[in-house]
Amino acid sequence: MKIQLITPQPLDFNSGNKITAVRWARVLRKLGHKVNIEQKYSGKPSDLLVALHARRSYKSIRKFHDVYPHLPLIVVLTGTDLYRDIHTDRDAQRSLEMADRLVVLQELALAELPKQFHSKTRVIYQSAEPYRATSSRSIGVFKVCVIGHLREEKDPLRTALAVRRLPETSTIEVLHVGRSLDNGLGKQAQAEAANNPRYRWVGELPYWVTRRVLARSHLLAITSRMEGSSNVLCEAIVSNVPVIASKIPGLMGTLGKNYPGYFPVGDTAELTRLLLKAESDGAFYRSLKRCCARVSVLVRPRREIASWKMLLRELQ
Repeated sequence: MKIQLITPQPLDFNSGNKITAVRWARVLRKLGHKVNIEQKYSGKPSDLLVALHARRSYKSIRKFHDVYPHLPLIVVLTGTDLYRDIHTDRDAQRSLEMADRLVVLQELALAELPKQFHSKTRVIYQSAEPYRATSSRSIGVFKVCVIGHLREEKDPLRTALAVRRLPETSTIEVLHVGRSLDNGLGKQAQAEAANNPRYRWVGELPYWVTRRVLARSHLLAITSRMEGSSNVLCEAIVSNVPVIASKIPGLMGTLGKNYPGYFPVGDTAELTRLLLKAESDGAFYRSLKRCCARVSVLVRPRREIASWKMLLRELQ
């Protein structure tokens, strides 16, 4: 089939949606299809449209539906779709109605969808290839990384605020990778880095460098207020890097409801406690690693490929 894959963000911008789109294009090509990635649907003849983001890709979804009303249309729901837009935005709601299939990225996402859409919704967990560090982690420093662009939904400075409260005996250092998408947050990150010796913000790095930073870290902190799922969570799991995460459905849908490394959204004191516990309590740290290893089956590439193969078979 000729497949148009729409992602609303520029392809030169290293976002989660872009990483997902590029990986899925590779998956679909492995399955024998021709794939073209665009920001907006141009009207090119094709057999199938796959659109990330119900609200932001609405115009592309509507255009394809109008031009090819009998051809299959897949809409992939992001975090802002699930936990905000489909409840309030009419364009996002129309996208749900026009889609032949909806794709969500973890099983708890179904709870956000009206029941009439459940029968056409499929769960496809995102995957990542393993990336192991080529050198050992630093001795004498407990390295925590934060990987995510600076925008409100990510609560990006929560980890920096948490490590302010650590005792002097702690060796925790935080390295934050991600572009500033909000001038105010960018200025706050610069000021924090200048005044907080445990926190360093390096901006956006090439993808392979970011993967190396993650693999060489002892711990990943994900502090998001909302996520549809998380590429960096998958990358941490396959790289044997445990996670401290905000307790939100988009992360719980992969890590499980009983994961021991959750903290309530925005709870700086609890995040501080968990970071210190991960550093100082070997049994707790090992339990985080075991739990991540148990769910690694969900984020294996062959599972994602099989899920897409099954979905496309339904639509042929």
